[in-house]
Amino acid sequence: MSKILIIEDEAGIRRVLNKIITEESKSYEVIEAEDGLQGIQIIKDQDLDLVLCDIKMPKMDGVEVLGHALKIKPELPFLMISGHGDIDTAVQTMKLGAFDYISKPPDLNRLLNAIRNALDVKNLVVENKKLKKQISKNFEMIGDSPAVLQIKEMIEKVAATDARVLITGPNGTGKELVAHWIHEKSERNRGPMIEVNCAAIPSELIESELFGHKKGSFTGAVADKAGKFEAANGGTIFLDEVGDMSLSAQAKVLRALQENKVTRVGDEKDIKVNVRVVAATNKNLQKEIEEGRFREDLYHRLAVILIKVPSLNDRRDDIPLLIKHFSQKIAEDHGSIPKNFDENAVALLKNYDWTGNIRELRNVVERLIILGDKIVSENDVKLFASK
Repeated sequence: MSKILIIEDEAGIRRVLNKIITEESKSYEVIEAEDGLQGIQIIKDQDLDLVLCDIKMPKMDGVEVLGHALKIKPELPFLMISGHGDIDTAVQTMKLGAFDYISKPPDLNRLLNAIRNALDVKNLVVENKKLKKQISKNFEMIGDSPAVLQIKEMIEKVAATDARVLITGPNGTGKELVAHWIHEKSERNRGPMIEVNCAAIPSELIESELFGHKKGSFTGAVADKAGKFEAANGGTIFLDEVGDMSLSAQAKVLRALQENKVTRVGDEKDIKVNVRVVAATNKNLQKEIEEGRFREDLYHRLAVILIKVPSLNDRRDDIPLLIKHFSQKIAEDHGSIPKNFDENAVALLKNYDWTGNIRELRNVVERLIILGDKIVSENDVKLFASK
C-alpha cells in the first residue's frame, strides 16, 4: 500500500481528492489533515509515501509545511495544491523541493499522473538507497564465525556515523575489506574512497602525497598537485599501515583531523576538507607510542572506534567457506568452472598454520586449482600446498 497524506483546510476538497485517489487504485491509502500543524504531526508519526498539500491554509501555510517536512523526511515527495492566484508560489515551492503542483480545481488525469510519477520516483530513491547499502562483490567479507559476525555487527553500527575507525590485525587478514565495508555502507558512498599505503611511500614524500604541494616547493615538484585528503573530499580516506607514517606527517594529519583543513607543501593557504578517516595497522601502536614512534594524541584521534580483525588461525571454521569463495572467484577470473575440494582436502587445509592468513589461503587455493585434479584431493594438498 502507498500511504498518501492530504493536507487541505477545505473539507469538500479533501473529500474529492480522497475519492479520486482511492477509486484510482486499491493500493492507495489516504490520510487527511485539516491544517498544516496536524499534517506535520502525521508526517512525524507515520511512514508516508506522498503528501498533497494546499498552499493557502490557516495556522501554517503550505510553504512552511514543505520546509518543516523536508527537514524531517527529505525524501518524502510533495505535490502542492494551488489556487489560480498561487501559481507563482507553487513554482517557488518546486525550487524549495516540491515534486510538482496541481491547480484547483484538479484535472483528473493531471492529478493521477502526478501521483504515479511522484510515487515512482520515491520507489526509485528507496531502491537506489538499498542498492548503495549492498557491498561490492570485490569486498565481500566471507565467514560466519563469531569473530567475523561481531565485526559485521560493529560495521553496521558505525558505518552510518562519521566516527573515525582504527582497524588492527596481522597482515593478510582483510583489514582493507573492513575499510571498504565501512565506506560502502556509509552515507559517504557516493563520494570517493581514497587509499594510501603509508608503508609504501618514502617518508620524504608522504606529506606531499597526503596534502599535495606547490610547484617548486622541492626538487621534482614541477606543477601544483592536490593531495589525497583533497581527493577524498566528501568521501573516505583510508590510511593503511598508518603505524609506518613519519612523525612529521603524523603532526600534519593530526592538524587535519582537528581543524578539517590541510596545507599543501610549500604553500601557506589552508584548504578545507570534509573527509572521514579510516586507518589500519598491523603494529601495536601502544608499544610504538611508548618507544616514541607514534603520537599518542593522533592515536586517540584515530581510535574512536577500534576494530580488531582476527588471524585466520583464530577463525578456522570459516576456511571451508573461504575455499569455496576463492574457487568460484578464481574460476571467474580464469573463465573456467569452479573446482570442488573433497572433505579430506578441506580438513587438511583447516589444520594448517596460516601465518600469511587469508592472503596465503587464496594463493594456496589458486595453486591447487591449477595443479590439482578435477576434484581437489587430500593428496593434491599434500603435494602442492606443502608449507
